[in-house]
Amino acid sequence: MSSSLAVRIAIAGVCVLVLVTGPAIADQSQLGTEGNGLTQNESATLWSHGSDEYTNESTYYQQYGEHRSALQQLANGTDITFTRPPETASTWTTHDFRDLHAGGRDTSRHPENADLVDSEFIADAHATIFAAQPSTRAHLSAEEMRTYLAPNGTLRGLVDYRIRYPEGSDTTHWNTETEWSLLNNRVSRVWLTQDGDTIASTAGTQTPTLDYYLQNTRETTLTLHATIEVRVRQTVTLDGHQMMVQTRSDSLTVTDSLRGTVYDLAAYPYYAEYPNGDAGVAIFQTRPWQGYTLTANGSARVRGVWRFYTARHTEWDTLVSSTRDGETHIWSDAIPVSVHAYPSRIGPVAKPVRTGPSLVRTWGVNRSSPASTLGEDVHIDVVNDSYTTTYGVAVRADQLERQALQVAGIVRGVNATVVQPQFGSARRLHESTLTAGVLSQNDSAATVRLELRDNRTGAPIDLSAQQRGRALASSQNGYIAIAGQHVRTNASGVAVVTLTHPGIYTAQYHPESWLDANPAYVRARTSVRWHPLGTLSGWVDLVFTTGWLLLPFIVMFYAGRQLLRLFGLDHFQNQ
Repeated sequence: MSSSLAVRIAIAGVCVLVLVTGPAIADQSQLGTEGNGLTQNESATLWSHGSDEYTNESTYYQQYGEHRSALQQLANGTDITFTRPPETASTWTTHDFRDLHAGGRDTSRHPENADLVDSEFIADAHATIFAAQPSTRAHLSAEEMRTYLAPNGTLRGLVDYRIRYPEGSDTTHWNTETEWSLLNNRVSRVWLTQDGDTIASTAGTQTPTLDYYLQNTRETTLTLHATIEVRVRQTVTLDGHQMMVQTRSDSLTVTDSLRGTVYDLAAYPYYAEYPNGDAGVAIFQTRPWQGYTLTANGSARVRGVWRFYTARHTEWDTLVSSTRDGETHIWSDAIPVSVHAYPSRIGPVAKPVRTGPSLVRTWGVNRSSPASTLGEDVHIDVVNDSYTTTYGVAVRADQLERQALQVAGIVRGVNATVVQPQFGSARRLHESTLTAGVLSQNDSAATVRLELRDNRTGAPIDLSAQQRGRALASSQNGYIAIAGQHVRTNASGVAVVTLTHPGIYTAQYHPESWLDANPAYVRARTSVRWHPLGTLSGWVDLVFTTGWLLLPFIVMFYAGRQLLRLFGLDHFQNQ
């Protein structure tokens, strides 16, 4: 049995991990060796559009007499996601495409959504794109999905048609009989265009495979073209005598288009040097991208909001088999699988988690959740609410090998060309000094003076100024946080804040990103204490308040002593 049948069974509601041949049960170990190029576990991860109704292992074994691996069991109950675009979708599609065949001269096979065209002797003709890979379908928002195409890829398609003759061609009229016979038929040419320019072609075939190189980095349209040619012989007889023999020709060109965006990346990293020797690096892209590694061995890495899953093209689940007698639906012998990218609730992550780089900042644009675009039976950790795209990611790390920096995209095999800046262009971050002191206070409030200076030069740090230097991305200026307030220093590096509740306060300087400021600084913090007892009025208030609270007890004590004297009982106190 072909591996495609396992998929058709899954569509029918049976676990995709089960492989059957008619009523007999095949050994599951055959799943990775039947020509799909994948192992059993790899095959199990493909089917995110499959039913996730879980069958426990004991029931499964009783029904099929076989055990599943842990990953197969997991894939039976949920959908498997990936941190990078998997190769499994392309591998499956490449191998499964070999099972796709045209219907023959009297039958046209096509997906239900195929654009059918007829001519005089050609009926139900179509050219339908099977898959273009490597590519990724990105779920950007509830309103937008986009197909990103690798600059170098392969397009596969199906071209089919059937032969038809004019109505009444086999009937007799006034002793005249017309017979038709097919001389030849073929797909004479197949070619691929990008925005009207031919970029690949092949000799006539009904299952073309076209390798291409895309010419730009913008939105584009790939169009599959196929020319079908038919030659027939028409024979007319009268009373059994041949009256006319002629050869007639017909040709038809059919097309199918795929709209996508050429996915090509170039990365321009920005670097910084922290006072303790740590390195800062930030990269910005104008389209979704996966993340980057900071060391040659890949131990230190960071990724953005995007994760991945694989799913079949459901429009290829069944084919329509069209003949002169009508249409029937049949299970498809081949089903393409695509990689999908989606924003994950996990969000941006830097690894190793404890000892690796730390995320300094991410930035992008706000988009709505694309959960509604995933389709049925896809259960993944997609964001439920609006999210921020990670077009830019900045980290701080104690290890950075600039020449080993690798930037990965969301399309498999597409890594950015890293354009290193000139030597010495890294920004050096300065240490800062933050001091705090009480200027004045009373029993209800204290006025605190904050002063922020460059630790090396002693120059004041003005947070009221606009962004200093050339900014990679806009952001708010730095600020000092104290008592739930955000304050900014003036040109003298001084800020004054009023505190209304006694206590010990921590003031922390949150500098603007080194991407936005030059010079740039690291964080600093200090503390300040305020209590009403720190003033004379505070002590007076304390004495007055304490006396007022103790007054009832003093009055009671005095009254008690007077009563003892009145009744002559005060002498007991001295015994």
